[in-house]
Amino acid sequence: MRKPESSRVASVLAASAALACAAATAPAPKAAPPAAPPAPAVKAPAPKPGAEAPGLIDRALAGPMKHVKEIVFSVRVSGRDHWYANFGNYASDLPDPSRLAFKCEDGVYWAYGDGARLCRMDLRTRAVTTVLEDPKGGIRDPQVHYDAKKILFSYRRGGNHTYHLHEINLDGTGLRQLTDGPDDDVEPSYLPDGRIVFVSSRCRRFVNCWHSRVGAVYRCEADGSDVTMLSPNPEHENTPWPLPDGRIVYMRWEYIDRSQLDYHHLWTMNPDGSQQMTFFGNMNPGNSMLDAKPVDGFPLVVASFSPGHGAPEHRGRLTLVDTRLGPDSRESARTIGTRTDIRDPWAFGTNCFLVADNEGIAIMDGTGAREVLHRLSDDEAKLEPRRALHEPRPVIPRPREAVIVDRVDRTKSTGEFFLSDVHTGRNMEGVKPGEIRKLLVLEPLPKPVNFSGGMEPLTIGGSFSLARIVGTVPVEPDGSARFEAPALRPLFFVALDENDLSVKRMQSWCIVQPGEKSGCVGCHEHRTGTAQPEGIRMAMRRAPSRIEPFAGIPDVIDFPRDVQPILDRHCLKCHGPERYAAKLDLSGGHTERYCVSYQNITRRGLVADGRNRPQSNYAPRTLGSSASKLLRVATSGHQGVKLDPRDSALLRLWIESSATYPGTYAALGCGTAPLSLPYGNLRRCAECHLQNAKDRKGQPIQAWSFGHPDYLCNLDKPVDSILLRAPLAKAAGGLGLCKDKGFASADDADYKAILTAIRKAGEGLQQVKRFDMPGFRPNRHYVREMQRFGILPAGLKETDPVNPYATDESYWRSFWPKPTPLTAER
Repeated sequence: MRKPESSRVASVLAASAALACAAATAPAPKAAPPAAPPAPAVKAPAPKPGAEAPGLIDRALAGPMKHVKEIVFSVRVSGRDHWYANFGNYASDLPDPSRLAFKCEDGVYWAYGDGARLCRMDLRTRAVTTVLEDPKGGIRDPQVHYDAKKILFSYRRGGNHTYHLHEINLDGTGLRQLTDGPDDDVEPSYLPDGRIVFVSSRCRRFVNCWHSRVGAVYRCEADGSDVTMLSPNPEHENTPWPLPDGRIVYMRWEYIDRSQLDYHHLWTMNPDGSQQMTFFGNMNPGNSMLDAKPVDGFPLVVASFSPGHGAPEHRGRLTLVDTRLGPDSRESARTIGTRTDIRDPWAFGTNCFLVADNEGIAIMDGTGAREVLHRLSDDEAKLEPRRALHEPRPVIPRPREAVIVDRVDRTKSTGEFFLSDVHTGRNMEGVKPGEIRKLLVLEPLPKPVNFSGGMEPLTIGGSFSLARIVGTVPVEPDGSARFEAPALRPLFFVALDENDLSVKRMQSWCIVQPGEKSGCVGCHEHRTGTAQPEGIRMAMRRAPSRIEPFAGIPDVIDFPRDVQPILDRHCLKCHGPERYAAKLDLSGGHTERYCVSYQNITRRGLVADGRNRPQSNYAPRTLGSSASKLLRVATSGHQGVKLDPRDSALLRLWIESSATYPGTYAALGCGTAPLSLPYGNLRRCAECHLQNAKDRKGQPIQAWSFGHPDYLCNLDKPVDSILLRAPLAKAAGGLGLCKDKGFASADDADYKAILTAIRKAGEGLQQVKRFDMPGFRPNRHYVREMQRFGILPAGLKETDPVNPYATDESYWRSFWPKPTPLTAER
């Protein structure tokens, strides 16, 4: 029986409806239409002339596809956005979501379009039969059962916003809803033990660098019960599919302090979520590897390699991957043909593929030659929003994959990691045995909302997410470590030396399931290698360590609250607007989006945090505290500065945890104070500081030698702005850096005009507030999503205070698994 969706979520959406989407499209129907009965078979339109390989279909049906009588497929509206944004709501009503969304209802924009069919087609007669149709709904991701008698698919009934898993018999009878709730369930696959693996937005988070919802891998029973999160990825995962050996292959997108555009590769896990491991590509940036499925004669898999950051609806190049060469060998991937619009491939060996593309459903051979099998009818092709053919699957019985017995113990809340030798691995040259003494354990935190494709205001060109400081564990003299870790939470590690400085930084994340024991050989070791037997490692001769937290250090460090006071006590005497030593201002006054000190630390490269680059596995001591000049100078006795142990630890851990500006996601999408400088009054500055340059497209422009001057403007105390103090004569109280070209006094007309503009921006900031200012309240989108996720009460008034730090913590703690009572085995 289909259960009602959450009334709490419905009330939150209804309450926010009046605040956004004034230009909404026509509302959805009030009632969901009944499932249509199977339509009579209709002759599909003949392929248009000009097919690339006439006769290819006939040869396929007489050869590798001779046992295939029918296929199933969906007809639905293709997403307009990134490959992952074709379900759920956007976080805001900003220009990008409003442009890409299909409609606006219940106060938010939605990433899906209405109108869909689930179809069967006889390959010999080309007759198409409609199994299920919903003109206002969505039907996607069909998967044929092992016995070829029923279809598993994701269905959004007309008038509803969420996709849920359904089953239906091949003849259109027996429609049955399996899952329910306020979140989307898509991309399901049958598992050999009868359960179902799928992707769901039940993880309740938003893409770190976009406005849309995240989907992660989940599992449920055959009847939709016992829905279980298998992966806690802060970012998107897609298209899980069982391999013959029983593992699940899927696409995992992640970027721990590296490029957000380049790392969406193939991973595997066991059906219980254990043993999550890279399958192909994680060390090589580029391509979104989607829709992977095994080929006859596994270990080959076929996939769509969507170019770069990925195209809408998984469009890409048909690619065969031979995993026998290991996960990092570029030679393992062979592109078939030149088309970049291939999606949803199914392989019949290595020379015959059933695919969907922009023209319809086609057959391709191993050279890339193709022939269209089916196109939309002319009438259906004219419908708006535009439909397309998706997910063709053969209707054939197939053997079940191997069954891997569950290794997870959900009565526990922890698992165990074992490391053989941290000094072993790639790019570890120069690291001496015994040099690494500890592992710092960090946890990337999911985002409850997001409003752009950039990392601002969390960092400037760096991390897109906050990292929680979990603690440290010891490393034995032989390089081994063994420790208990919180289960089902993404963790990454920094190897530390005897002074707690970074030696090597992990730029991926790993997990243990409850009760799981997981190990690795070393640090970034080759996945095709094995540990060398050297007797029992020291860490294995004792009980696992417990992670030791840092006393008196916040879990998530906030720069204005935690780091700026250290700079005020120890640095500001020299590196403030008065003395401006080394032309470095470390004062804490607000700028347009950040503060003066944070922008100067970033601009001067005083911290080394990995940045947003398509690069991984850096050489030792090139990232983090060891490579950060700010920490090196602050702890070297410079100018008599002596940090106490807590200040030293805070500064070091802030760097290791990605050197972010706010310590709360409530800072996103608000607190900006537009600064409109009167550039005509900067004409004297232009004589020295305006130079010829080129924009991102290589076109000649003129630009300031010191970059955008917002970091030179102190909105809290405008007269302390370096943009004013540097050119102001010493006799007038300034720094006198511009000699005779500067301002003789504060009465100079240009000085006054610039001062007025900075004051105006400061007054604006006092009105809108920033996360570190008294009276700040997160924006309505953050509040709405926190209400939908059950973190904030639905009846919250606009005048009620919201503690951003406490709300964030309640949010990410809500994902921590709670041990379940001991139950009988399945």
